[in-house]
This record gives sequence, structure tokens and C-alpha cells, in this order.
Amino acid sequence: MIPYVAEEFTAAEQSVLRRYFTNLDQPVFALVNLPEVVKGALFARYSRSAKSLRRLFLDEFVGDLEVAGDVTVDATIGVQRAEALYERVFVEYGDDSVAQLGGVHLACEQASNVLTKLLEWGRLMSYLEQSTRYIAYDTRLGGRYRYHRDEAVLSSPFGARFVGDMDSMFDTYAELLPLLGDHFREITPKDPSDSDFVYRQAIRAKAFDALRGLLPAAATSNVGIYGTGQGFEQLLLRLRASELPEAVEYGALMLEELRKVIPSFLRRVDVADRGGAWSAYLATNRSAIREVARRVLSEPASTPSDSKVTLVDFDPDGEVKVVAAMLYSSSHLPDAVIEEQVRRMSVEDRLAVIRAYVGDRSNRRHKPGRALERTSYRFDILSDYGAFRDLQRHRLLTVEWQDLSPRHGFVRPEAVADAGAMERFDAAMETSAALHDVLAEQFPMQAQYAVALAYRIRYVMQMNAREAMHLIELRSAPQGHPSYRTVAQDMHHLIAEAAGHRAIAEMMRFVDHSAEPELERLEAERRAEARRATAPRRPVP
Repeated sequence: MIPYVAEEFTAAEQSVLRRYFTNLDQPVFALVNLPEVVKGALFARYSRSAKSLRRLFLDEFVGDLEVAGDVTVDATIGVQRAEALYERVFVEYGDDSVAQLGGVHLACEQASNVLTKLLEWGRLMSYLEQSTRYIAYDTRLGGRYRYHRDEAVLSSPFGARFVGDMDSMFDTYAELLPLLGDHFREITPKDPSDSDFVYRQAIRAKAFDALRGLLPAAATSNVGIYGTGQGFEQLLLRLRASELPEAVEYGALMLEELRKVIPSFLRRVDVADRGGAWSAYLATNRSAIREVARRVLSEPASTPSDSKVTLVDFDPDGEVKVVAAMLYSSSHLPDAVIEEQVRRMSVEDRLAVIRAYVGDRSNRRHKPGRALERTSYRFDILSDYGAFRDLQRHRLLTVEWQDLSPRHGFVRPEAVADAGAMERFDAAMETSAALHDVLAEQFPMQAQYAVALAYRIRYVMQMNAREAMHLIELRSAPQGHPSYRTVAQDMHHLIAEAAGHRAIAEMMRFVDHSAEPELERLEAERRAEARRATAPRRPVP
């Protein structure tokens, strides 16, 4: 079993926590007996806090709740009746969709960055992950740096080297944080109109952004997940089929906790001829396609190592089809007839349709309708793993990625060299690559833990134009990390120029092509402080 670090709570704290969390000593636990708005707010705060969810609840939330009435609450009350009802519905009607109606908030802590991508793969769930932009990784948990320690690796001849090299990478991160902070303060002096808090937060975020590439993929994170029973069932089936030991063991922890609150929805997961057969199907197919790929594909001696975005597939008639789709619901004509008429339209008439459909978008969140889903784009992307972590969260599109390795080289932020930290940064990258290579033959999956987030990974993202609008406008915003801002800006350029879909690109009017700002988070922190200043104050008891 994975050696997770258990938190310590006083007897009084335990008395409170037992009413709302399914356990007090495991890294996976469900939230119960709390209003939905409290669960949502707790998860939202979770992503920007270094605290565990239970500690965060005690420190910042429990004081606003009336907990006295929950002293006798028992999360198991009513489970037997619910079980009986579910069995009757399922047996009589065979309706699997019942499992879409029961949801759970599940906290998943101390998960590696390799595992978090597996946890966040499903489309029909909601996730909030701890951010490297707001959390410093120079602190320790239980006296150890926060990275996953695979049991098989530690018990192998490489165990001592794994711990030593990992600690070395974290040491470099910790040593360079104050250096980068001083560098950014020097080149971007504090504006007299900004508070010390706003300026300090912006500087911290900038330093964290510049150095997150030093963190290995073994670095652990906390993820809050909200999903239905059906969504969790699919997630657990994938984890059980995984080649990564951490994923299999973590899935077992998740199943144990979820069965405390939605047992019926997950009754098939570990049944041999149901969930067992499904997981075996996934594992068998994965092995088969890898074997075939090794046989039929030949790799060139060298591959491009520069970060890049390539548009590999699009529909040349995409704009015509989108205009036809815009008109469809306002007509009684067949789809093919409308498309034929659109092809005969003048450019001015097509633009008139587009302008009417898109309207006056005064806010990025004003999204046109589903007509934009009529055409799509497929991008092949080579970027640092840090950017991939952020872009992979866009679940409504199709994303597939290759195993993480040092083979494509790494990205070093210019600020690291400007601050005089280039040699130490590059030395950490060499440590990362060497550790990966020594682990790869015996532990091909666990070798990914050694790879620093600055190393590039190759992945494809396929999306319709509506999803492209959402992703590109959001990820090109000035407060975004420079690595994924570049990807989003390149996508927008390729849609306009390579695909020739200039009208669709024009709809994305909130895409920001400006250069990297001096402090990305400064404006966002200013707005947050303004909101805090105008928020109603809680009366003092």
C-alpha cells in the first residue's frame, strides 16, 4: 500500500470532522451532510490553498456553519432504503441512467501529477486541481518533499537514487524561489496605487510560474472531484485497468470511500464478469495497440524538438457548413438544400448571417449557439508538460497524449536566465532526464515520475469551433501562463490562416495576442482586491 501521510487532528476537531467526511486518515474521502453550496465553495478554495481539505474546512468554513444540530448525524442513515429503491428501479426497468442522478464530492489528495491526468480524463465530471501558481512546493509534508514514492521503485536498486535525485530537484526549486522573486521585484517595481498584498501575490505567482518546470511529474497535488455514480464507475474501471500501480491502488481507495455514500451505483466495479471484464477489455486493447504500433511504425532518427502547434486536419468547407447550420433552425428546408443555397450566397450575405447569429458579444462568456459545432480542427501540439496540464482540463474536446519522457527536450523561461539561474535550472533538467533513463527499462510507467514539468510532451487536441472559441479566448488571456498562452494564440492564427476560416476566427473577438505582461496576475489580483473591498462584511458575533 502507498505510504500516504496521515494528518493529525485534536479530539475536538475529530468530533466535528466525523460528521462531514467519510474518514479522517486517508488521502481519499467523500464529503457528506453539507449544503451543496458549501461543498462547491470548499472545493473552489481548495485549488488555491496549500492546506488539505479537512484542515481548510476547520480553519475557514466550520465557523460559518451551524454544526450543533449535526452532532447525531450518521452518513449511513437511509442508505439501506436507498439501496432497496435503486435495486427495484434497476431490476424492473434496467435503467442504468439512474446512476446519473446521484452525485458525490470526493477529495483526492497526495496524487502525483501523472495520476491527476488520469483522474481528470472523464468528460462528464467536474474537477478542481491544486494550482502550481498559488502553491509553493518548497514546504514539506510529514518531513518529506511532496512527491509520490512508488513502492516498487523504492524497494529496487534505484530506490536511494530516486529519493536523492527527487530531493535535489525540489532543493533547486526551493533555492531559486527567492532569487526569482527578487528578480521580478527589481524589473517590475511596485506601483504606488497597489497594496502590498496585491503586489506580493503577483510577484509570487510570477516566480511560481517561472520555476514550476523544475517540479517532477511525481510532485503531488490535491484534486476535488464532483461526479455522478455513473461517472465515478467509468473512472474506477479505467484506474483498475491502468499500468500505473499508483492508479490501481488509488482506485481501490476511491471505491472504498464511494461505497460509503453511493454503494449501489458502484456494485459492478469489482464483479468479475462485469467491471472486471470491462477493465480487462481496456487493458487488453491498450497492450494490443502498443504492440501493433511497435511493429508498423518506424521513428526517424530525430524529431523536431521546438515547441510548436500544427493544424493537421480541418474541413475546407467548414465556414460554409457553419453558416448553413446557423440558418437551419430558422428555416423549414432540408439541411442539404440550405447548404446548397449558402454556397451560392455572396460573401456579404454570409457575413450578414454570421453577424446576426453571433450578435454583440460584450463578454467572453457570451457564447454563440451550436452551429459552430458543425466544423472542427485537429491540432498536434508539442509543448512543455506544464502547459499540457492546463490544456488537458478542457474535457469537452478530444485529447490524447503520449507517454512523458525527456526525448523532446525542455523549455527554460527567459526569466530564469535573466535572473542568473540558468546553470542550476539546466542541471536539474539533466538530473531529471538521467533518472528517467535509468528507470525506463525496468519501470517504464513509473519512469514518468522523474520527468520535470519543463520537458515537452506531444499530444493532439481535436475540437469543434465552439469549443475552440472557449479554449482559445480563455487560455490566451493576459493573466494566463505564458506557455499555454502561446499555444492558444497559435491555434487562433492557424484557424484564420492555415484553415482559411477567417470569419470563424473573427468571431473569437476576445482572443488576446498581446505580448507577455510583466506580471500576469497583477490585474487579476487588483480586481480580486476590489471585489473584497465592496463585499458585504460578516457581522462580528
